[in-house]
Amino acid sequence: MSTDKKVALITGGNKGIGLETARQLGKLGITVLIGVRDEAKGEAAVAELKKDGVEAWAVKLDMENSADFSAVAKLIEKDYGRLDILVNNAGIFLDGRKANETSTTSKDVLQKTFNTNFFAVVELTQTLLPLLKKSLGGRIVNLSSILGSNTLHATPGSFIYDAKTFAYDASKAALNSFTIHLAHELKNTKIKVNSAHPGWVKTDMGGEGAQLDIETGAKTSVELATLQDSGPNGAYVHLGKPLPW
Repeated sequence: MSTDKKVALITGGNKGIGLETARQLGKLGITVLIGVRDEAKGEAAVAELKKDGVEAWAVKLDMENSADFSAVAKLIEKDYGRLDILVNNAGIFLDGRKANETSTTSKDVLQKTFNTNFFAVVELTQTLLPLLKKSLGGRIVNLSSILGSNTLHATPGSFIYDAKTFAYDASKAALNSFTIHLAHELKNTKIKVNSAHPGWVKTDMGGEGAQLDIETGAKTSVELATLQDSGPNGAYVHLGKPLPW
């Protein structure tokens, strides 16, 4: 089944920012595939999206199971022949929230956080890159966070200076590095790679005190997923404004 419509894959697309990103992209006429660990939850999310007129499908994609990565690539190749948009949205937050616990952050928390937030993203992107190269203008969006900004973490008085969650912050800083390096490698192609900071969003991960609604939280991902050819490459962005690395 080939299609003239753009095709997007959104990891962790069954809830929160991922689901809203799927909804907003779908309303732009893009076919959305939502990568999910739990297929029943994925089908429920698809049913919700279809009520809004979105062409959506759930695909099994457990970020802890690399066998799913090649299976998704084969499915996309078979059904669509290419991938136009990859939104690396799935992520986890395992740190405590009460204080800076860097000196006591366990190896287990660090490994689990990096496995999902960094290593799996790199592997999935590398697996899907041949399909993105078949697009007339591939877009890769890595969902980062302002907490990945080493510059702001090192600047007394900055918005995040006292918000030190070591494993999560370091994993997003590493993800930003991946964005920079891959964007440079692909700079002479039609693919653009950028990092998105969604904002402090009212989701399960956002927790108490979050300031932005989910609709606003998805906007940066959607904007970077639908960039014109003149748009940025290798940027770190929140609602159209660059952030310091």
